Amino acid sequence: MTSPPYWKQRQYDGGGIGQEKTPDQYLRCLLDVFGQVQRVLRPTGSFWLNVGDTYARKSLQGIPWRLAIAMMDEQGWILRNDVVWSKLKGGGAVRDRLRGTHEMLFHFTKKPQYYFDSSSIRNKPRAAKVVNGAVVSATGVSGVRYRRRIELSTDLNDAEKQRAMEALDAVLAQVAAGELSDFRMVIRGSGQRTTHSDKAAVSGRAKQLRDEGFYFLKYHPDGAMPSDVWEIVPEDTHKRDASHYAAYPLELCMTPIAATCPPGGVVLDPFVGTGTTVLAAVQQGRRAIGVDMAPSYIQLARERVVRG
Repeated sequence: MTSPPYWKQRQYDGGGIGQEKTPDQYLRCLLDVFGQVQRVLRPTGSFWLNVGDTYARKSLQGIPWRLAIAMMDEQGWILRNDVVWSKLKGGGAVRDRLRGTHEMLFHFTKKPQYYFDSSSIRNKPRAAKVVNGAVVSATGVSGVRYRRRIELSTDLNDAEKQRAMEALDAVLAQVAAGELSDFRMVIRGSGQRTTHSDKAAVSGRAKQLRDEGFYFLKYHPDGAMPSDVWEIVPEDTHKRDASHYAAYPLELCMTPIAATCPPGGVVLDPFVGTGTTVLAAVQQGRRAIGVDMAPSYIQLARERVVRG
């Protein structure tokens, strides 16, 4: 996982990448580095890349996506996610365009099959509870509303109503046992639209709705997966060593490392800067390697990791 110097944004110690004359030259330099990252990455490993964009001659250069597409086309990387990091603040004083308050975080893999521990990053659901003798799901679903819909349905025959009631009881029992955190029940003729298509030939759920009269949307017992928009405030320059301009926040590293590096695994940052990636890895029980051409940043990173 890494965040390389952005093109023409800052003058870092020792010069190096980011000072090229053109965006294309900058991209070529990064591709050289990421080719080596691909070489040493395990077949089941992931590469998370945070990179920002730059304006030149009044035009946004599109650097993040130009880089991502080149990595896919020229190096064979598989792009699994394009995460939008919403920084919530900043963007500078602008008068003829909108403030830029987001950056991209790309998730690449070498192979279609790779290590991914979804249970470590899911948003933990609230527990079910009992209200007036009835089991209530995390979001307040008790089954009363669905029973009423089944009873009043003019689209279900008596046999279908009986099966729907029995199925609803079984799902509520799963909620009570902690096997299911939440659910939704879709009943034929109720006006609900939760399938991608109403045509049975296209949607399996539409076919189930046609044949059985109902189906359930069951939520994962470990909670929902995080979305691809992350609201994380950047590090405050008043609360960190200001000798490095672009220390990305520790929180940005936590989910990628937890999900795609196994406990005890190794995290590599080829542009380590002040060591944010290394610190996040160590805090989560992983080993880490940090590389930087500036000795001053290596020293900062060492001191930061030691401080914890």
